[in-house]
Amino acid sequence: MISACLLSLLLVCTQSPTVPGGRWVLQRSVPSPDAIQAAAADGKYLYAVNDHQVAQHDRGTGKLLRVSSGEAEHLNSAWPHEGAFLLAHSNYPKKPDTSDIRRLDPATMQLEVFHTFENPPGSLTWVIPHEGGWWCHFAHYKEENGKSLVVRYDRGWKEKQRWTYPEKLVKDWDGMSLSGMVRHQGLWLGTPHTAKKLYVLDYPARGARAALLGEVEAPFTGQGIAPDPVTGGLVGIDRKNRQILLAAWREEKK
Repeated sequence: MISACLLSLLLVCTQSPTVPGGRWVLQRSVPSPDAIQAAAADGKYLYAVNDHQVAQHDRGTGKLLRVSSGEAEHLNSAWPHEGAFLLAHSNYPKKPDTSDIRRLDPATMQLEVFHTFENPPGSLTWVIPHEGGWWCHFAHYKEENGKSLVVRYDRGWKEKQRWTYPEKLVKDWDGMSLSGMVRHQGLWLGTPHTAKKLYVLDYPARGARAALLGEVEAPFTGQGIAPDPVTGGLVGIDRKNRQILLAAWREEKK
């Protein structure tokens, strides 16, 4: 259960989001050799994502149950959507960029193409359905790091708005990009590539640049994160140790 006090801290308005006082703390870890790119969760299972497949684990025991079928070149973040998961997919590190969204059906563990981007503006690392449309992050790396951007599409995939990032934030990526994102309690929380923290971000309705509002500590070593519908917390990975991580919010006074 999320306390009323935490909810009040996380309430935001579109003009001035509030950075909560606290941190994400590790509650549990589940070994998975596939915990390389991202993690996700539903009511029954935990999922680990590597470049080419998704592994399904029993929530209680952590036992590996099944792996996905269907070809994939470079999978990334997974987001729950209508009983399934939407995964960012690209041809990274190849050029020119190609990007699409793969849909994973937990019942069959089949990966299928959900949407393909024509001439994508980068390498897709996450997609989140929000406000009746789609929010997608397209990464650029190394010397082109500053070209990374978020594009907001309407329900029919018509582009409505895009945002780049402040120089301070881009420098913190160390040549990589914004690997994962969740929309949690009214806040955009993004992951760098390896650092154990989450960026608190805002994408203003007026303006073409995202705002870095602050940072909060987290146990994840970057990569893709997702909401956990069972605990109300977050799931992510420890890539070095090949673990799925479950985290909960710990409120602290500023």
